[in-house]
Amino acid sequence: MNLLSRNILPSILKNLPFKEFVIITGPRQCGKTSVLRLVEEQLQSKGETVVYLTMEDPAILKRLNEHPENLFSVLPQKNQKVYVLIDEIQYLADPINFLKYNFDLHNEQVKIICTGSSAFYIDQNFKDSLAGRKLNYNLFTLSFDEFLYFKTGDKRLADELLELQKRPEYLSSKLITIKQMLDEYLIYGGYPAVVLAGDRERKRSMLAELAQSFLKRDILESNVRDEEKFFILTRLLAAQTGGLVNVNQLSNTLQLSVTAVENYIQVLRKTFHIHLLRPFYSNLKKELTKMPKVYFNDLGMRNILLNQFSDIDNRIDRGELIENYVYIRLRDTYPTDEIRFWRTADGNEVDFVINTEYLRGFAIECKFDEKSFSRSKYKKFEETYPNFPLQVKSYITSSTDSSLLIL
Repeated sequence: MNLLSRNILPSILKNLPFKEFVIITGPRQCGKTSVLRLVEEQLQSKGETVVYLTMEDPAILKRLNEHPENLFSVLPQKNQKVYVLIDEIQYLADPINFLKYNFDLHNEQVKIICTGSSAFYIDQNFKDSLAGRKLNYNLFTLSFDEFLYFKTGDKRLADELLELQKRPEYLSSKLITIKQMLDEYLIYGGYPAVVLAGDRERKRSMLAELAQSFLKRDILESNVRDEEKFFILTRLLAAQTGGLVNVNQLSNTLQLSVTAVENYIQVLRKTFHIHLLRPFYSNLKKELTKMPKVYFNDLGMRNILLNQFSDIDNRIDRGELIENYVYIRLRDTYPTDEIRFWRTADGNEVDFVINTEYLRGFAIECKFDEKSFSRSKYKKFEETYPNFPLQVKSYITSSTDSSLLIL
């Protein structure tokens, strides 16, 4: 099978010579196993000894659960270093002990590269005791440039997108095609299997199956007590994409305790479905007391929860969709801790504020149509934070390009 590369791969390959083991985390079905197989291909091409293990194999799982040293019972008897690729390591009874043991005693003999589907388990088991022993990579569903590559099977459209981003004045002959692809990405998202599916009906049915199976497994693995209200909460968050998360209000709506709502939101965060964006203020104490905003890590997952697949021109939530897309673009480019939003008590707001260095960066306001942007509304922000120049990113612009594409 011809596996398509991901943007994360070069960084992983670059760090393989170092002694730290590698952990690739991300949502289910985002392509972690494929990345692991690509690493395997690269290592084999260099003549390295590579062993691929999946923890979904009960015999292997049982053996490794008995003692970490049993790893050597499933490896070839060779004097040279072995690269051990472990898929779904969270299924081990004690993955932290397994990794710590083999790093501390055998890091000259084995180099472990592993994947973990659920950050809920990764966070619980991979504590500070692994500091200095691991390199962690988050793999999400396809970014838009990866989407273009997967859709076409070559990198020409992705290269055109990169050229547009480098040179905003560039007039690409592929611009119309790229914008048509963007429309599909905004509606169906970036799960690789969904992207590669043929027709729209097939994409919808696949997203419905992914949503149901993912959320049910999240519920099972995280001991959620009220399955129905967990589903309702997920849909409520999808409906308020880019909005403030008021836990007390959600608690009243769902007739759940505040603690239960907070726990359910934590499950959705740790399984990579949502991200909570924190507010930006120069006063850190003030910043930490404000409510976050919610975004989904995949647009297709967000849209299936709302059962909303209309074309973007006909959607009442098109502004929220554009804003969520901009969040995904920023997330793939900047550390998530450096992406914030700005909001005052009297309702002044800027969608995104990005720190690129100490007390400097830029800000973004998202609009479906550039004509609805009025700079005078943001005077207070621009006067307060002159080191964060404000940009507008919109789906419809006054020029022939799309400011979303040059983000």
